[in-house]
Amino acid sequence: MQQADRIKNLPPYLFAEIDKMINKAKQEGVDVISFGVGDPDQPTPEHIVESMIEAVRDPSTHSYPSYEGLLSYREAVADWYQKRFGVELDPEDEVVSLIGSKEGIAHFPFCYINPGDLALIPDPGYPVYKTAVLLAGGEVEMLPLKKENNYLVELDEISPANLKRAKLLYLNYPNNPTAALATREFFQRVVALAKEYDFIVAHDSAYSEVYLEEEKPLSFLEIAGAREVGIEFGSLSKSFNMTGWRCGWAVGNENLIESLGRIKTNIDSGIFEAVQKAGITALTSEKTAAEEMRQLYRQRRDRLVAGLQDLGWKVPPNQASFYIWAEVPPACENGEEFSRKVFQETGVFFTPGIGYGQQGDKFVRLALTVSQERTEEALERLSNSSIFN
Repeated sequence: MQQADRIKNLPPYLFAEIDKMINKAKQEGVDVISFGVGDPDQPTPEHIVESMIEAVRDPSTHSYPSYEGLLSYREAVADWYQKRFGVELDPEDEVVSLIGSKEGIAHFPFCYINPGDLALIPDPGYPVYKTAVLLAGGEVEMLPLKKENNYLVELDEISPANLKRAKLLYLNYPNNPTAALATREFFQRVVALAKEYDFIVAHDSAYSEVYLEEEKPLSFLEIAGAREVGIEFGSLSKSFNMTGWRCGWAVGNENLIESLGRIKTNIDSGIFEAVQKAGITALTSEKTAAEEMRQLYRQRRDRLVAGLQDLGWKVPPNQASFYIWAEVPPACENGEEFSRKVFQETGVFFTPGIGYGQQGDKFVRLALTVSQERTEEALERLSNSSIFN
């Protein structure tokens, strides 16, 4: 059977390939310590789990859910936005539920990208942005995120021709993989450009609550005029240790929300209502669990960064997300070579930055999802390896 061209041209998903490689090594007896895929190692808070159990026992949740999501869930999202960001949202027209933010991010280009249309994609960036545009038949222009510009898109470097062609710009702050934060001034410039050239801004805000210093990440929708041009994707996955629950949302311009909702009604049947009720509990309960999570990541970051710097590796601490974006030591040609050498010699895995785009070629990403005990073991193995001696 002949595959469709869209599948032939689709690269293997980075994290699925990483899982295969790590699982193969484990089967061969390797004691793997992986700083790879960003999946929190801590359990979902108990009060959220109990809420889910209660909801599962309620027969009213056993039917098909509503396509756009329970109004009570969308109201909880809107209330949370008002308290967290000071952003007022209409839960009926400006909020739609998602089966995790990834599916909304992936479906959104099908709403606005026609074959040959151009989308602007950050490099490095979450691979789904580019993949989704290509699946929709669009073309991409990769926008380099550079260390010297604090990994913000260099808006002045985008050619006028590409700005005129662009239908969509993806942004992601706090950023995966670089951990960068956006400034208010940067978002204001984005809004001005989007209005001038009439393109949509799709902001991925999955890590908004994973901040490790006093500065809280902004919502794109806090910026005056952002709602006229933008949609923002959010998730309970990283903020509440709920990656497996698949519960998220999109908020923003009501026309963009309606379009995404229309795509979804033709593709999926919504989120299991028991999961939505657990999501309501997560969004409306006290924030102590989120602060405990941030404190844990701070401790892990401080120990890991200090330990790697003691080995002579110049690793910068991340301010937000639970990722460290580190340039490989000068002796290594690129992140892929460095990651392979480290893994083969020590069983410690770092994600090669090339998986996020060409600009990540000389970087690796480390996720702070490894326990303190295993982090110490990893540092010990690295210190005894030939790589740092």
